[in-house]
Amino acid sequence: MPACPFTRCGAWQGGHPLLSLLLFLPIAGAIACLVLPRSQEGKARVVATVFTLANLAIALALFASFDQGDNALQFAERRTWIDAADAGFNVQYFIGVDGLSATLVLLTGLLFLVAALISWNITLRPREYFAWLLALETAVMGVFAAQDLILFFLFWELELVPMFFLISIWGTGRKEYSAMKFVLYTLFGSALMLVGFLVLGFSQGTFDMVELAEADITSAAMSLNAVFFLILAAFAIKLPVFPLHTWLPDAHTDAPTAVSVILAGVLLKMGGYGLIRILVGILPDQFETFDVYLAALAAFSVLYGAVLTVRQTDLKRLIAYSSVSHMGYVLLGVAALGDVALTGAALQMFTHGTITALLFVMVGLVYDRTHTRQISDLSGLAHIMPIAATVFVIAGLASLGLPTMSGFVAELLIFLGSFDHFEIQTGLAVFGILLSAGYILWTVQRVFFGPRPQRWEHLTDTTNWWEQVAMAGLVAMIIGVGVYPATIVDVLESGIIRTLGFDQ
Repeated sequence: MPACPFTRCGAWQGGHPLLSLLLFLPIAGAIACLVLPRSQEGKARVVATVFTLANLAIALALFASFDQGDNALQFAERRTWIDAADAGFNVQYFIGVDGLSATLVLLTGLLFLVAALISWNITLRPREYFAWLLALETAVMGVFAAQDLILFFLFWELELVPMFFLISIWGTGRKEYSAMKFVLYTLFGSALMLVGFLVLGFSQGTFDMVELAEADITSAAMSLNAVFFLILAAFAIKLPVFPLHTWLPDAHTDAPTAVSVILAGVLLKMGGYGLIRILVGILPDQFETFDVYLAALAAFSVLYGAVLTVRQTDLKRLIAYSSVSHMGYVLLGVAALGDVALTGAALQMFTHGTITALLFVMVGLVYDRTHTRQISDLSGLAHIMPIAATVFVIAGLASLGLPTMSGFVAELLIFLGSFDHFEIQTGLAVFGILLSAGYILWTVQRVFFGPRPQRWEHLTDTTNWWEQVAMAGLVAMIIGVGVYPATIVDVLESGIIRTLGFDQ
């Protein structure tokens, strides 16, 4: 197969298939958890921590070795998987990363380590729990690394199985209902996406995402506008945007804390990644046709999510609706179709992942000690849990976009890049920041300050080392990116330039 100008095929230095190792090491960890004898099932938490730490180390090595000056697809591996030349198509095991996917791979590695650490208190069937958690990491890594539409779809679908069991077995409240609702929403979107992928693949004779991005795509089976909306539905559900968001608050509320971290921090980013990688990269003309409507939907999602956040009484549901609002900023940046706005949207995905993960870690910490998430039941916790209060305030300020925090840089790039294209929509989105400041500061004041109820006097601050390591890592990332964003932005920008370059 002739070399693609946008692809640098090959293995990592030393001849090691770095990406394949990154993808399948968690599966090895899952198997290691399952083969532990029942008498030693508590060691599954150690196994999961070691394997997620190793995978983060690989992701860091990949990110550090990424050549920012080369917009090519890097660390690529390509093998023929299904050769159906007579039928006019083939499916490949084709993986690789550019600046966008390399950054999201790093985010995934970090947050799965955090999820493993804060799951050390899991006592119900820990072998199965950590096995499903590690299997989920393989699926998510595969989505960000896949360069073949069918391979992308398979990893996208594989994520459903671990998520269903993690929520329905280890969740709380209406956990079975929430797990099934999550699966049904995702399956509906996936079915539409698969139809769109098949039309694209058969019309061009390839499912290779790099070749499709460079091709002049035509379709006799259905209009490309229809294909665009079929694929858009799946990504809009996962992001999510109004009115396809209703699965998210239920899933967050009833999922265990670690799963909420992964759901908000990584899984929602699969939707934003798909928008940029597939719709902007492969169907840019169709995206440009409908960008003004997507920008309007983005602005509405920002305001709608923020308004509903103010009304929430449960801390988890509050963060869930705030995610709807913040993912609206991502859609606004993508709709602008410029390198600055798209870079801001990609950075927003990364920063929202770390900030929201930290918020869920802190909510989980508070719940473990008070056994309630109701804001009306909580007050004065800063006097008893000063470290937890400080970290929660840091996460809250980062979420509302305080300068020197990572959220500020992302939102600034989105607004700068989108204002020339969508003045009204951008103005409405900016107003959403004021609402964000209101609900975050209001929540902090009610939960951590005010009168100190007698019943909370026995509470302890964060004393577990695994909680402290998880919090310290996320705080360092949030402040580090806020103070020196070029570390992430320069890598992201190379991926955005590559994506926009396909249609130039």
